[in-house]
Amino acid sequence: MPNSTIPADSPDDSDRRLWLGAATAAGGAGLVATAVPFVASFAPSEKARALGAPVDVELGSLRPGELRTVEWRGKPVFVLRRTPEMIDALARHDTLLADPQSRRSEQPDTARNALRSSRPDLAVIEAVCTHLGCVPTFRPTPGSPDIGAQWPGGFYCPCHGSKFDLAGRVFKNVPAPTNLTVPPHRFLSETVLLIGAAPTA
Repeated sequence: MPNSTIPADSPDDSDRRLWLGAATAAGGAGLVATAVPFVASFAPSEKARALGAPVDVELGSLRPGELRTVEWRGKPVFVLRRTPEMIDALARHDTLLADPQSRRSEQPDTARNALRSSRPDLAVIEAVCTHLGCVPTFRPTPGSPDIGAQWPGGFYCPCHGSKFDLAGRVFKNVPAPTNLTVPPHRFLSETVLLIGAAPTA
């Protein structure tokens, strides 16, 4: 009986190996094509970020007295590194404020204090006026011809004249009814802030 075994170097065997190699490569490419979108699905989508996914803010380059604006939930958020002079000034004008103890305002429990912050040097405040939603301007210099001689520095809404101090506390006799909102946030380290995440106990 003739031997039906095909020699290892026959043309048929070469074709079979070529076909197997091509099938393996195609299978591998298919696996990668399937895995990439699967892994990417774990990352928050643009829509999820817009709806409130937390936002990291690098603080290392933020100098004393400097303000940075970031976006969270489609709203601007002020991140201010207050100077020692700014912190001292916040204790000297309670009589000008409508709610100096922030009893009628939104803020995390860790920011329920005169500075409205868990770290005295850093203020994290939604930049949305509580009157009609305008964005206040940063006016840190005390005294101002257009705001008033008693102005201690803070945030001023030129649309309708609402005034807030450097802790986002509203002044008396302005259209805004409450202090600016302090969003939920926590510090991941000395130089990284996470806006949109509840503070740790």
